[in-house]
Amino acid sequence: MRALILSDIHANLDALDAVLAAAPAHDTVWNLGDIVGYGALPNETAKRAREIGTLFVRGNHDRACTGRSEPADFNPIAARAVLWTQQALTPENADWLRHLAVGPVFPKTEREPPRTAPADESRAVSCSHGSPLDEDEYLTSEEDAWLPLRYAPAGVNFFGHTHTQGGFASDREEIGRLRSEIPDGNGHEAAEISLQRSLRYLINPGSVGQPRDGDWRAAFALFDDERMTIEFHRVPYDVRLAQMRILRAGLPDHLALRLREGR
Repeated sequence: MRALILSDIHANLDALDAVLAAAPAHDTVWNLGDIVGYGALPNETAKRAREIGTLFVRGNHDRACTGRSEPADFNPIAARAVLWTQQALTPENADWLRHLAVGPVFPKTEREPPRTAPADESRAVSCSHGSPLDEDEYLTSEEDAWLPLRYAPAGVNFFGHTHTQGGFASDREEIGRLRSEIPDGNGHEAAEISLQRSLRYLINPGSVGQPRDGDWRAAFALFDDERMTIEFHRVPYDVRLAQMRILRAGLPDHLALRLREGR
């Protein structure tokens, strides 16, 4: 089975459509949340996500933009975008986003572990927005990843929230960084990493709609559970069009400017 893994689209339909056009063949789509927030096309993006997705978890912006948490929990620029999105969402899309599952969610894979596996390895894969232990927790360092890797509910755990492509791996004694190793550029580029069944993983596909790892291109990942590989991808899209939509919507200028910077 090959799963297309998307996260942090943030109402950037231009980036999402570029990803879908470039994505290799896949059997299922797993969405790790923050479908809306920041960007100017929340309804169109929610519609596209619903059309293609088979598994969803909610993100903190999905929660806030549908009134399930307070805008005051965000910085002033993000809070303005939350309030704007609350007004822009149709009742149908708001209701769908409001009822997205809280991670971790466990997709069915072709290779489930044996029944004799220990309790903390009883699942092959989990999907969360933030940490599998706390949907709002940012995993940015080895220190952050230590407890989630130790107590994660699966061997391979996908997460988003940080807008940074990569992740962490552990043999239960040491933790190492998992890097995409994709060079800077302007085209569609990919890098494949082989996963070891003896290790535990936290893997971030990166942000489709608002990367913050220094690369402006839309990010996504492809997981093959038979070959046990993860492919990290970066895809160019029409950033100027996405920026124009944000500015015309009256959202904060910073949300448009940062798209080109990848920060």
